[in-house]
Parts: sequence; structure tokens; C-alpha cells
Amino acid sequence: MNALLTILALTLGAAVLQLSPDVPFGASALILCGVLAGAAGLIVSQVKTDKTFLVRIFVGGLLVRMFIGLLIFHFSLQDFFGGDALTYDALGLAKLQAWNGDRYAQSFVALFGGEDGGGGGWGMLYLVASVYGMIGRNMLAIQFVNAVVGAATAPVIFLCARHIFRNLRVARIAAIFVAFYPSLVLWSSQGLKDGPIVFLLAVSMLATLRLGEQFNVKYLAILSCSLFALLSLRFYIFYIALAAIVTAFIIGMRAVTAQSLLRQVIIIVTLVLALTSLGVTRFAGSQLGQYADLSRIQRSRADASTSAQSGFAKDIDVSTASGALTAIPIGTIYLLFAPFPWQLASLRQSITLPEMLIWWASFPAMVLGIWFAIKYRFRQVLPILVFTFMLTIAYSLFQGNVGTAYRQRAQLLVFYFIFVAVGFVLLKERRDIKRLQQQRLAARQSNVRATARPSSSNI
Repeated sequence: MNALLTILALTLGAAVLQLSPDVPFGASALILCGVLAGAAGLIVSQVKTDKTFLVRIFVGGLLVRMFIGLLIFHFSLQDFFGGDALTYDALGLAKLQAWNGDRYAQSFVALFGGEDGGGGGWGMLYLVASVYGMIGRNMLAIQFVNAVVGAATAPVIFLCARHIFRNLRVARIAAIFVAFYPSLVLWSSQGLKDGPIVFLLAVSMLATLRLGEQFNVKYLAILSCSLFALLSLRFYIFYIALAAIVTAFIIGMRAVTAQSLLRQVIIIVTLVLALTSLGVTRFAGSQLGQYADLSRIQRSRADASTSAQSGFAKDIDVSTASGALTAIPIGTIYLLFAPFPWQLASLRQSITLPEMLIWWASFPAMVLGIWFAIKYRFRQVLPILVFTFMLTIAYSLFQGNVGTAYRQRAQLLVFYFIFVAVGFVLLKERRDIKRLQQQRLAARQSNVRATARPSSSNI
């Protein structure tokens, strides 16, 4: 396996140099990717549990993402798969120019709304500008950075699943899904913010799970930084994640004792102080005032549902409480299951069918896994349950477009796949038990027949 991964990596590296417009362009992207991947691989290799599997799953996931990213870059498919990548490229370059004193570029960036934290995605501008400041304008390098981040998400989910369920098979299945599921690969192989968001969510949940077990300054710092980075990328996910994490600490992820209660209070207070020192309260004032309004959500949803042929539930008005409650069921169905077969009217929609078949077939296992988690691991899985529930409800309210719902589902899939893995393992164990019972029954029946058969000495 190691030899195969090495051959694939060398072949892909050669393809990058061959297909890039010029050699330094591809080489700089490869060097940056190699440095980041080496650092991530070193961290992954420090994991004591099943580290060989984790390193292989990381490298395999990275190579797949680099390959898809190279195809998208070489054939200029950014507009087809994710036009936001072009926006971040232009705005990131403008941000770099603004840092260098270009006032026109500064005003151009200000139109994006990210200078005061009031808009969304300003952290992505900083990421792109930082990379461009090191190696020059290079969209392929941004894609490879996201590829590393996306591939690193699989080991993090492995650790989350392992921590909650203490089952190696569950952790492995969840990691494999995250590493190779098509939409998760697609969104993390482009210059989009989806890959970093999913990674930061996974890291935040892992840090929360570890802190729920014991106080650790390292994980508290990781949690604080991850949450702030989420705020810079997609602010409403930050608030949902923060609410889920605080709820989990208040209820407790282990049996409540005086010591654990004191630990949870210290963690919450320290987390709030850390986020406040990072300027979260300044951002919150403008963001909550602008976006925590059903009428604004309705305008955004209406635009999404009418701006493309893939819009749905165009007649629903979520600006009222009754309308919002009406939108949740149909919005949840579309968020979880769209696009449906009768909606595959274009090539971009049709290529989603294979993975949708996998997802639809996996859904019953997910339901079984959630039932098991609630019944036997409720406290341990609480932050993930609360977060996925809240984000599912939020997206069901303001998503009115099948394509957008399909894309945003990736932020939930990484956690859904943990429950899918639990369901698969439960179903396999049930089949194994049933097969063992049948074998024992057959053996007993065979013994009974052998005992009842008359021997030759009695004839």
C-alpha cells in the first residue's frame, strides 16, 4: 500500500508540472502542498491508535483531492463547479494589494463587507492573500491548501468517532467516508471556504470531546482558535457551534460530579474570555443585528429559490413564525435528500446521482446509529447531536435552492457519517450473531440426528 501511494504521488506530481501553464507555477503549488501535507502527516503519525491506517487514509484522501483539483484548474471548471473560487481569487489578490498600500484595492475589498466583520467569508480573503503574498497569485496553490485541509478532516473524524464509541471499526468507516465521499472531495479540492469550514468544525468537536473528559489548556486554545476561524469564514455556523458546545458543557459529557461541574464552568468562562479577547463581541453586534431577522432570511431565501431552475418551495414565507414552522419539514427533506432523480435536468446535477444513491442507501443506517447514540452514548455525543440538529433546522429555513442545499450538506455529512458507521457496524454485528445462531442450531440438529441414528452393533 505504501509503495502504491508513493507511485501515485510521484505520478500526480509529474502531471501537475506537465499540465500547469508554466513550471514555476505548478512547482510552487506542489512545494506549498508538500510542506503543509508533511506537517499534517507528522501530526497524524503521532496518534497512537491505528496510526498506519490514519496516515494512509490522509495520503489517499489528499491525492484524490489534488487530482480533482488539478482537473478543475487545468480545464478552467471553477465556474462550473464553484464560481465563488474566482471571487475569492480576485478579492484575495485585492486584499494583498491593500496590505501593500493600494487604496483602490482597499475600497474594492471593503465592498465585500469583510473589513469590520459584518460580512461573511473575510477569513478566506486573508488565507488567499497570505498564500499569494508568499508565492504569488496561484489558484492551484489555494486548491492544494484546501486539499490538505480536506484530507486532514478524515483523521479528525476518526478520533471523534473513536472517542465517543470506543470502536475501531466505527472510526475507520467514518474516516473512509469523509476521505473519499465525492461531494466532500469536490468541495475541498477547489478554492472555496467549504473545506476549511468542515475541518474547523471537526477540530472544534474533537477539542470539545477531549475537554469534556478532562481540562487541557492545549485543547482549550485549539477550540478557541477554531471557533474564531469559523467566525471569519461563516459567522452563523460559529454561533450554532458555540451554542452546541456551551450546551454540551452545561449538561456535561460525563457523569456530573463536583469536580466535573467546576471544570465545565472554568472551561465555559475561559472560552468566553478568549473569544472576547479576539473581538467576537465586536463582530456579534453587527452580525446579529443584521441577520437575526426572519424578514431578512425570507429575502435571502426568496432570491435563492427564484434565481435558478433548481429553486424549491417558492411560495413559502419564512418571515413569520408560522411560515418558518411550515418551511422546516420540506426544507429538511431537500437538505437531506436533494437532488431527487426527477430534478437531474443538467450535467452538473446528473453527476451527483452515484453519490446520492450511496447516501440514500446509507440513511437507514444513520437513523439506527443516531438511535444507538442517544440510547447508549447520549452525553458523549451531545455536542455533535446539538450542532447537527441546529444547523439542519437553520439550513431548512433559509435554503431555497437544491444546488446550495447539496453544497451546504457537506458541513453536516462529516458528522452524519459517524452515525452511518455506527449503524453499519450494528447491522453487521446483528448479521454475525444471526449467522452464529444458525450455525449453532445446525450443529445441534446434526448432533441430534447422529445420536438418533442406530449403530451397527444394535442390528
